[in-house]
Parts: sequence; C-alpha cells; structure tokens
Amino acid sequence: MTDFAAWIGREQIGRDRLTSQHAFQWCSTFDLEWPGDKIMPQGIHFALCTPQARTDCLGDDGHPARDDSSDSFLPPFPMPRRMWASSKVQFHAPIAIGAVIDRISRVVSVSEKSGGSGRLAFVDVEHVTKANGTIAVIETQTLVYRDAAGPDAPLSPPPPGDGAFDPAGWEAIRTLTPDPRLLFRYSALTFNTHRIHYDAPYAEQVERYRGLVVHGPLTASLLLQLAADKLGENRVRTFTFRGLSPAIAGEALHLVMRKGEAGYELAAFAEDGRQVTQASATT
Repeated sequence: MTDFAAWIGREQIGRDRLTSQHAFQWCSTFDLEWPGDKIMPQGIHFALCTPQARTDCLGDDGHPARDDSSDSFLPPFPMPRRMWASSKVQFHAPIAIGAVIDRISRVVSVSEKSGGSGRLAFVDVEHVTKANGTIAVIETQTLVYRDAAGPDAPLSPPPPGDGAFDPAGWEAIRTLTPDPRLLFRYSALTFNTHRIHYDAPYAEQVERYRGLVVHGPLTASLLLQLAADKLGENRVRTFTFRGLSPAIAGEALHLVMRKGEAGYELAAFAEDGRQVTQASATT
C-alpha cells in the first residue's frame, strides 16, 4: 500500500511572465477596464504558472494523471473525483503587467478519512508566487478527492427549490449569470482541462453534476472584483474562500459583501437561496 505521507514536502517550480496579451485576455474575460497604471486586479495569480502537463499525460477527467513515481507532484489516491475545496490567500504586493513570475508549490499536508459520503482524501498545497523577485501572493489551497459517483447517483446540486435569495443584510450585491462562454474563457486563462467545466455529458453522466460547474476560483475572482469595486483595487490583504455547493452555468449567481467584526464577509448564492461559496477578507 502506498504511503501517501511520502508526498509531503514535494515541490514544483513554475516560471511565467504576465504579458500584455494575458492581461488583456483576463480583463476582457471579466469585462474589466484596462488598468492605466498597469497594476493588475487581484485574482490574476490564479492564471499564472498554470499546469504544464502534456495532453497525453492527462487523466480521464482532464487533470494531469497521477502515479506513485517520484515525478508525480500530487499523490495517486484511488478516489478519482477531484475538487478545489478552499483557499487561504495572503496578498503581499500587487502584480504588474510585464512582471516575471516565479512560483514554488509545496505539498504541506496529506490526510484521508471515511464518512457518510465515502472515502475522502485531502491535500494542502502552498503556492508562493513572486513577481520580479518580490513575494506577491502566498496561497494555501485545499484539494479534496472523492470516490466515483454511481451511475444512478442523484445529480448535484439538487434542482432549484422554492426558496429565493434574500438580499437583506448585505451591503453590496452583484448578480450575474455565468454561462459556458465565461467558463470556457476562464478554463483557457488558467489552462484548466477538468471536464466538468466544458464537457456537459461528462459532467452529468460521470461526475453526476446537474450541468457545467462554475470554477471555484472563478467565483473567488468575481468576489475579489466585488471587493475592489467597493474598497478600491488591491486593497485586500487576506482572502479566504470555501466551496459549499456547486454553482451551475446558466443559472443566476448573487455575489454579496458586508462589513463584519474582523473584516468583510463575502458569499455567493444561487437564485433559490442555496449558498455556493463562503468567503472573508481583510484590508
């Protein structure tokens, strides 16, 4: 039996450059104005130092395949379904167009457990991103691996209920409908080939989602943009987000923010009031 703890401490090094073209594509994807000072909005780090696996090295789900070799960065858990569950982000310095980007990614913890939904495996990966040699972003990302869904498993999330999103108590609200075009562009920006974001038959029949799934970091990027609209660009210093339920393409998404006791509370809700994402920020 493979000792997955042996993956703790493994590192992966990436190098990139934030070109004007990449910056323009990011701004175009989100309908943002071109930054006159050439300082990019927060969230751009999600699209830098992206995966470099060859196409013939991808698994059935579109993620880079994993094995027990020394070249495999992530452990080869037998559970095939992968989800970006949450992230804790520290913003140390803004990232300018033209910056040379270096990233060191390190596996910091690996754990497994069994629950009512079957076996689960968790991997925490720390990403230290530098821009022109200066630390810009430190992010600890939690990945979750789950057992395969049965062919007759209920689709997730359930069909929209009779409830409705309640805007009461939220100080800032933005509503939009992420559609397949936005998902495609975000997948392209982040070189994300996970099929749940663009292959509807796979998402529904294999992973048993009710439709194409909106990327977790896409929702996080939209929440960061809401914060920037209200607080100013590059004002957020810490940002955490956690996925609670899948957001489905073609369905309204309500992004909200309010002042809390220790900073700002942010969230995303479906039209029927189901909470999709929980987030917080400090300035």
